[in-house]
Amino acid sequence: MTTWSPLDPDYINDPYPHMRRLREAAPCCRSSLIGGVLVTRYRDVDRILRDFKRFVCCRHHSRSPTTGHGRRPPTLSCCDPPDHTRRRRWASSAVTPEQMSQMEDYIRAAAHKLLDQKSDGGAFECMSVLAKPLPVLVVGRMVGWPKEDFALLEEWAEGLAEGNRFRPTFLQHMGLAPQPKLSKEGLRQLLRTEVLFNRRLARLVEERRADPQDDVVSRIVNGAEPGRLTLSDEPGETLTMLRFLLSVGNASTSNLIGNGLFALLRCPDKMQMLREQPALIEDAVEEFLRYDAPLQLAFRFAAEDTEVAGSPVPTGTRLALLLGSANRDPEQFERPDELDFARADNRHVAFGRGIHHCLGARLARLEARVAVEVLLDRFSDIQLSGDPPPTFGRPLPERGLEHLHVRVRKSGAPTGGPAKGS
Repeated sequence: MTTWSPLDPDYINDPYPHMRRLREAAPCCRSSLIGGVLVTRYRDVDRILRDFKRFVCCRHHSRSPTTGHGRRPPTLSCCDPPDHTRRRRWASSAVTPEQMSQMEDYIRAAAHKLLDQKSDGGAFECMSVLAKPLPVLVVGRMVGWPKEDFALLEEWAEGLAEGNRFRPTFLQHMGLAPQPKLSKEGLRQLLRTEVLFNRRLARLVEERRADPQDDVVSRIVNGAEPGRLTLSDEPGETLTMLRFLLSVGNASTSNLIGNGLFALLRCPDKMQMLREQPALIEDAVEEFLRYDAPLQLAFRFAAEDTEVAGSPVPTGTRLALLLGSANRDPEQFERPDELDFARADNRHVAFGRGIHHCLGARLARLEARVAVEVLLDRFSDIQLSGDPPPTFGRPLPERGLEHLHVRVRKSGAPTGGPAKGS
């Protein structure tokens, strides 16, 4: 058995030395913590993510997911073909690359407005001011959330995100770590927020079914799979998909923005490089994704007897794919522990691979790029504030900062106006 301690404070603060030791000891090793195997090497993680037939998301993949009375349908990331194929096609036709690319002006204006409202010009906490609220505003705009209810969406998103801190992680589900307790009043507030959010979302679905607009909800309800995926045909499936679209990208995008900025702040020469060579920004975002991935872990199950890195893997075995380890594998990346914007062929696995490649990857990249551009545009100097220090949140599968306090010095008047429609 190989020791893997993702709840260790040292691991949470900087998991990469621990991952290196695991990778060097055995690229595929059994772990008592997960009751399965850890896969740490890039070549193996990449192969497993691509091979959706031999490595599946659902242990009981041969059975089609059912909604059943009182049960939510599984989300897109937790189902396999053929159900996944149908849902993915449905979602992809609603959330198009063209629509995402049209969002840049809105994202830039929204970022400026957030900083106008909440940064005092000298110091601020970047996660709560920019990294967390920006993705909520962006996905709300894409989905077609009513303008007059944007304040409610922000409030509910913040409440649900806070509640998620008390939901069990995969380790807690397995009884391997204590779960933080939510007070009775906190639980009541969380349940109330979920009920209000779901009611408003259901009402929005009915409004767009009756009066379609140019937004994601309208395309999902009326266009992607006409006559098939409706609340009356498959109870809860439409709402589950919309909840997935409203929530799945928020945390990952927030973490990408926060982790990327933190990396820049620790490498001031790289921040200066972006100021002098702004054309490098897209390469920088790819390197942020590789260097400190917002999602560190993915699970699969062996659908048949197979092998990984020369080790036998029986049918039904749980495989924990350490994406962060794969992205720091020296067999794939030269000087993997360095932040390098000139890295050639940066084929990281931060957004997955194959049929489960992140649906919102393009939008997350766009938001991160614009967020960094806006910060560099507005502030001629950005530095870490020493007190309090940056704090990473709950461990795995995500990796993201709870707090990132910065000191800044303003540049000239920033470009961009108020966020359209906000």
